[in-house]
Amino acid sequence: MKRNVDLVVISDVHLGTYGCRSEELLRYLTSIAPQKLILNGDIIDIWQFRKSYFPESHLRVLKYVLDLAYNGCEVVYITGNHDEMLRKFGKMQFGRIELTNRKLLDIDGKKAWLFHGDVFDASIQHTKWLAKLGGWGYDRLIQLNNIINWFLTKLGYDKYSLSKKIKNSVKKAIKFISDFEETASHLAIENNYDYVICGHIHQPQIRNIETKKGRCIYMNSGDWIENLTALEYHQGQWNLFSYEEQKGSLGEYPKETPKIQNTVEELLHSIISGPV
Repeated sequence: MKRNVDLVVISDVHLGTYGCRSEELLRYLTSIAPQKLILNGDIIDIWQFRKSYFPESHLRVLKYVLDLAYNGCEVVYITGNHDEMLRKFGKMQFGRIELTNRKLLDIDGKKAWLFHGDVFDASIQHTKWLAKLGGWGYDRLIQLNNIINWFLTKLGYDKYSLSKKIKNSVKKAIKFISDFEETASHLAIENNYDYVICGHIHQPQIRNIETKKGRCIYMNSGDWIENLTALEYHQGQWNLFSYEEQKGSLGEYPKETPKIQNTVEELLHSIISGPV
């Protein structure tokens, strides 16, 4: 029995990289019945895309999103920095999927402003080569971390996050996250938005922000590399879904779905023509 959800926001899936947790994401997606699905940037990692590595499980995620759209779910793909090549198209409608750089929504009478968030990252705007190098290094770090966690699990120990340890030990990283949240929230308040919803920094959050000019709720959907989180809105309530905390209530990974033979290009083309 699938769980009904009015709105789901996911970001930073990074399909096409070694760190992507596609099987966990597909298990989550197949457990819910969303009316609207927002893909808030960095879903396909075009920066690191290579034909030699795009596993079937990654294709299954794309196929399932297309099937959701075909079966009536409104899907909005908001571009991020890792899939910035799509930004040149601006706002477009591909059958049942909308491609855009930002999205404004009316949610039960309240205004929500959704965008990826890389516009606030100076390294992305001014030294893109350094940001791409950092993305490559992050993927290698995740590979190493997966090996370490495999051994830790076999030995009966808890998993360990190298990247979180590094981020928490570097004051600049902590300050960047804080500044990011404050900047996004202040802009939202100035524009009279009730919610501002971002991705990019891989830091799941639901936080009330109040200034002299007003207040808003800042939210970040996190990522599907380490945190495995999503934002859900249902019956007037926002919640932060955590796969690690709630995986016991989900069904098994759908291994019996038809084998994917299609290329990425064919899957994307099927947005217009229907399900694969």
